[in-house]
Amino acid sequence: MSTYLLVHGAWHSGQCWERVVPLLESAGHRVAAPSLTGYGDKAHLLGPEVGLDTHVEDIVGLITQEDLTDVILVGHSYAGLVISSAANQVPERIAHLVYLDAMVPQDGESAADVQPVTRALIDRAARSGSGWRVPPLPELPPPAGLFGVTDPADVAWLRTMLSDQPVCCLQQPVRLDNPAVNTIPRTHIHCTVGVPEGIVRRPVPETQPNGTPAQVWELATGHDCMITMPVELSELLLKLG
Repeated sequence: MSTYLLVHGAWHSGQCWERVVPLLESAGHRVAAPSLTGYGDKAHLLGPEVGLDTHVEDIVGLITQEDLTDVILVGHSYAGLVISSAANQVPERIAHLVYLDAMVPQDGESAADVQPVTRALIDRAARSGSGWRVPPLPELPPPAGLFGVTDPADVAWLRTMLSDQPVCCLQQPVRLDNPAVNTIPRTHIHCTVGVPEGIVRRPVPETQPNGTPAQVWELATGHDCMITMPVELSELLLKLG
């Protein structure tokens, strides 16, 4: 039995994994898909002080409180930053890092460094009435849709779980100063359909930090693949368990 810890991206909640969790559990694995502070059942905690560091502590706290070990830590989108810093704090508890169509940072980088288009969102928040709220991205014509979701019923469901993102999440830097984090194997899963204009994915180096060849898989679907291709995503994740 493996332990999968699924971390949602910006604006989303843990509910987005609803179609994936039972597929992993039915294969005999333990699965956790929490909502980060400010989202889902923690939406009432949303505020300007919530940032990347808050979300990293959410994940590290869950891992340590539940005494989780050999964790397959999956980060979607913005959560690539979250799982990186979390692994930096508890590398001995992480068996594998999965960057699911995610930002892949270097030490000291923020979301704005990894994905420069994010700077426009930061500027927009600064000009807004609150000064800190970043609303979800708008729905675009297919195939981009709403975070890559185009089915009307799925779009309606997705809208129920979206919240504003505090700008601090996009500004705080990742910490990757623990050499032990470089020993953790990584897998990158890229969604290849409907990538919005301005979104640039960094090339994955041919060699992982631990010296082994890079492992990159693709799903021919939009960004929120846990909604649009839960079976195919689960099959990939189960290869790591």
